[in-house]
Amino acid sequence: MTLKTIAAVTIAACVAAPALATGKMTCDAPQAQWKPKDQLEQTLAKQGWQVRKSKVDGGCYEVYGTTPEGDRVEAYFHPVTFEKLFVSRRGEVLFKKAQ
Repeated sequence: MTLKTIAAVTIAACVAAPALATGKMTCDAPQAQWKPKDQLEQTLAKQGWQVRKSKVDGGCYEVYGTTPEGDRVEAYFHPVTFEKLFVSRRGEVLFKKAQ
């Protein structure tokens, strides 16, 4: 491979990296329609959740926290509706929205 080819492949990989997700859940909604992540955290807190961390993954909001029942989980929510899509605890799927 030439240096030019290697550089092109490296740049392409770096550009594509933010689009990569864990594969647990993906959401497809225009970012202009998304509600703020802080609003999701406040909504969950009102429902009894304790949110430790939240981020975007696969176009969804991914939340690490504790449910009202006391389970430490990883959960995915739709960024426009805040609909719960997926919840797992240590690799065990507790909830997955039917497609």
